[in-house]
Amino acid sequence: MARQFFVGGNFKMNGSVQSIKKIISGLNEANLDPKVEVVVAPPALYLLLARAELRKEVEVAAQNVYDKNEGAFTGEISPAQLKDSNIGWTLIGHSERRVILKESDEFVASKTKNALDQGVRVILCCGESLEQREKGETVSVVTAQLGAVAKAISAEQWANVVIAYEPIWAIGTGKVATTAQAQEVHIALRQWLSKTISDKVAEETRIIYGGSVSEKNCKDLATQPDIDGFLVGGASLKPAFVDIVNARL
Repeated sequence: MARQFFVGGNFKMNGSVQSIKKIISGLNEANLDPKVEVVVAPPALYLLLARAELRKEVEVAAQNVYDKNEGAFTGEISPAQLKDSNIGWTLIGHSERRVILKESDEFVASKTKNALDQGVRVILCCGESLEQREKGETVSVVTAQLGAVAKAISAEQWANVVIAYEPIWAIGTGKVATTAQAQEVHIALRQWLSKTISDKVAEETRIIYGGSVSEKNCKDLATQPDIDGFLVGGASLKPAFVDIVNARL
């Protein structure tokens, strides 16, 4: 069975009520490829607004979630609360949280397990720094990040995970991995899934690319056999996001 193309938009800490409504209006009016699964991740403050006003075909994701369902954890949001609010997805393990907030692979894995246990699907981010790439450590770094998750969740739960490979050196920098570089890592991840979990998981798990994806480079990247879509940052705030969603048309 062919993997459904997936495009996520991570708004990061950007937007206002007015600008989020403008983005939503643009998506509601756009001719989006019906074969593509589209998910957008606004700041937490605007999750309910987005879910209430977005067309039903476009899903909404939180940008982060905690690994407990309730308690004295000031400032956090639980997967149970996301589920209660009809938010079906969350990003976990974005490099900005790993690097800036020092989230460990084990904490990322714990959050992933809890989200999946509560019925919230996960866009699981992984990626290497420029220094790690230059040392030839890319595959070992990203498989270690995913390996912590593999120890925490069941093989069946991978059906509700989308892996987002985002080289840190390409996020928000304007630098983009070449199609060959991206495909090389994606196929390595798929081979790792096959060896570590199962051929079925490797074949069915979607692996998307993130890192300065734009309307200019998306069509070329989308031709690669192991690139199943994109996680888009800055461009998801612009009309160009529609062109990225429609990269295969």
